[in-house]
Amino acid sequence: MPQYFLTVPHDSAEEPTMESMQEMDPAAVEALVAAVDAFNADLQAAGALVLAGGLMPPSTAVTVDASGEVPVRTRAPFVAAPAYVGGFWVLEVADEDAAVSWAERASGVLRSRIEVRAVQ
Repeated sequence: MPQYFLTVPHDSAEEPTMESMQEMDPAAVEALVAAVDAFNADLQAAGALVLAGGLMPPSTAVTVDASGEVPVRTRAPFVAAPAYVGGFWVLEVADEDAAVSWAERASGVLRSRIEVRAVQ
């Protein structure tokens, strides 16, 4: 069965900070976490969930380039961008239409765009 990679883009390169996290309404955060947990449970019950997770901000990335004689490690994302991927799901479903249907549900839960790409 084909697999699909669903990503959750953050529309800003501005990373969350302790201060910005404290500005969030705790009840809204709790409701969002509960909705994502329920969505993940539905994915699992349907046998579609392979892997899911949130990603640390780009500032925590290490880019490795071993294409030369000496590997180079850079503590930075591989590309500077106006947005970044904050989380993902890997689904195993019958076809792209099924993956897109799950993405529509995820988009509704997160109130965010979701990108769907097939895994080669």
